[in-house]
Amino acid sequence: MSGRLLRTVCAAALLAALPAAPAVAAPEPEPAESSTAPDPETAESSAAPEAETAGPATVPELLGRLRTLYQQAEEATETYNATEEERKALAAETKRLTGDLARTRDSLARARADAGRLARAQYQGRTDFSSALRLLLARDPDHALDQHQVLRRAARERSATVARLEKGEKRADRLATASRRALDREQTLAEKQKEARDRVTARLKEVEETLAALSDEEVEELTALEDAETDDAQRELLATGELEGARTPSEPGREALAYAAEQIGKPYVWGAEGPESFDCSGLTSRAWARAGRSIPRTSQEQWRTLPKVPLRALRPGDLVVYFPKATHVAIYLGDGLVIQAPRPGARVKVSPIAANPLLGAVRPDPAARPLRSYTPPPLPTGAAGGSDEGYDEG
Repeated sequence: MSGRLLRTVCAAALLAALPAAPAVAAPEPEPAESSTAPDPETAESSAAPEAETAGPATVPELLGRLRTLYQQAEEATETYNATEEERKALAAETKRLTGDLARTRDSLARARADAGRLARAQYQGRTDFSSALRLLLARDPDHALDQHQVLRRAARERSATVARLEKGEKRADRLATASRRALDREQTLAEKQKEARDRVTARLKEVEETLAALSDEEVEELTALEDAETDDAQRELLATGELEGARTPSEPGREALAYAAEQIGKPYVWGAEGPESFDCSGLTSRAWARAGRSIPRTSQEQWRTLPKVPLRALRPGDLVVYFPKATHVAIYLGDGLVIQAPRPGARVKVSPIAANPLLGAVRPDPAARPLRSYTPPPLPTGAAGGSDEGYDEG
């Protein structure tokens, strides 16, 4: 791909890779009074002061600058994705609380109506003789005894109604408080999402501007340097023998891989979970969902919660996690290759497993047995084309 075409593709992808605003409407946050937390823009811009002021003088420095920008963008992307998952769960909890509160208030209204009816009945019966006196004066003592039993049941009913009324009021108060807190938390998360979105947008804009400023020769050198580093890392990993031997996936792993292979060529869009576009963990979580396994949405949660497997036991369908903070993920295809959604400006593709710094691997289906035989999914022409490197933090 020529340098000019690469810049055009990257710029177009970056401008298109902005998801919709969070679904929960929230008022604009007021300026914080405390100064304990550093401003994200200030913190990020101060992380590489030399690159901001003088600019990279060599191709390796240019590559380092781009990786820093990608890192900052992916940190914000992971925050956005994790916050979205938390917001979805909280929205479901808010809906449940709201429904529970409505039902409790309906029950409370009925209890109040019962209490009012009993109070009126008691008031109207104040002038009656006592049950003992009625029993003495009654012509039919058996009938009077029946009336006495009725009155005792009525008294118990009044007592139960009052107790139910008190319990319902306390429950309604608790639910109302919980519902208000959930709504407040939802608004806070919406604000956090907006801040993360703004940071991603700013970082990707800087990437676009950096790429646009490069000459064709610089782009070609940059691509050659990335390719050379990936080739060296892949040779070094394969030389360890960790990936040798025939490997077959489980049946769910085969299904997940088949789905991932069908997505090759679709664009990376941060925060996307398909079906038209994906980010790295959006691809892996959707692939395994298609195989009938629900796994966490983000690469960090996938690494934290799924069982880890050593590379010597790696099988197709397992997830390969990258970078020290577990901020990039791919699905293992076999033969030292992965399918991944690398970064904005790139598309879902096949890459060498060592295209990014390896952290480890996890298995979504540890109890499933590998297949006796396996034919890898068919791959489209050009499946390995384009950039191999993912985000340094995503």
